[in-house]
Amino acid sequence: MEIKNLGIDERLFNKISGIAQKMPFYNLLGIRSTAFGPGFAELKVSTRAEHANHLDMGHGGLLLSLADGAMGNAIRSLGILATTVDFSTALMSPAPLGQDILARGQVIKAGKNLIFARAQVYAGDKQLVETRGTFFRMGTIDFEE
Repeated sequence: MEIKNLGIDERLFNKISGIAQKMPFYNLLGIRSTAFGPGFAELKVSTRAEHANHLDMGHGGLLLSLADGAMGNAIRSLGILATTVDFSTALMSPAPLGQDILARGQVIKAGKNLIFARAQVYAGDKQLVETRGTFFRMGTIDFEE
């Protein structure tokens, strides 16, 4: 699957795309990056039986991981390395199995030390999750690695 560049520097785009494609946790869950823009990221997962909870719905932890990843990648799209400090999430609807789930993350404000972001998660047109997060700036992306 091709990742869309929605207007960030090509060198940064290539770096963060590579990071996302190699992330072991994303690979375990089947999460794929679909787009990066300035302060924006979009992630997708196709739900399958392994994602189910005991009620045969997508596990909430999958949705939280998707939302956190969308916010973290939105921050990374600005060339910033950060770690999650806190996030609050409203789980509005269960994730259906056998469907694509899409998360869109956006940076709200990038301060000197703290970065504020939000994410929304959808199954088609139906919103499943609304999240706001706070992240701590760890540095900038190293292009020499």
